[in-house]
Amino acid sequence: MPPRVERCDTDAELLNRWRAGETKAGETLFSRHLVHVYRFFRNKCAGDADDLVQSTFLACLRGRDQFEGRSSFRTYLYTIARNELYRHLRKSRKLAREVDFSTDSVAAILTGAGTMLDRKRAMANVRNALMRLPVDQQLLLELHYWHELDPRALGEVFGVLPGTIRTRLFRARRILRGSLEPAIASSADLARLVRTAVDA
Repeated sequence: MPPRVERCDTDAELLNRWRAGETKAGETLFSRHLVHVYRFFRNKCAGDADDLVQSTFLACLRGRDQFEGRSSFRTYLYTIARNELYRHLRKSRKLAREVDFSTDSVAAILTGAGTMLDRKRAMANVRNALMRLPVDQQLLLELHYWHELDPRALGEVFGVLPGTIRTRLFRARRILRGSLEPAIASSADLARLVRTAVDA
């Protein structure tokens, strides 16, 4: 009888079983995170989201034995996704040394690329404002609001301390809010709009 993989198994338990050779555990682990990784890419590179998801999971497959478990598997996966996004953006512009993800936005890197930002006017404005942010700020806000990563997990993804993440979140919110004024009166409004816009 094949081993049963229960939905209640933690990511760590599934990862350990997968490393031990239980293929079904790996499939369950990937299935659990597939939608989230796809959404991560959809708002930035809609036309290439499928390929980026595949490259993320392939990189995870290749590196599964190197994952030490100091962070959550989800955080590890988002770190891989972020690296794959950066690789893709560099390649798409053939600017391997010229792209600065702390200052360049997805819109600037992928000028002329079609997006999925034409649904609702208000949400399109928020998504456009997000895409005008530097890539690191856009990723930070999306991972925080949409993927619900806390400053500690975000620190692991970005390779900085949680206090640095809090400062970066404050700055990113301020910049985004400034580009949306006067429609955004409070942090709660901003959080609601970011969650809705990214998920739309």
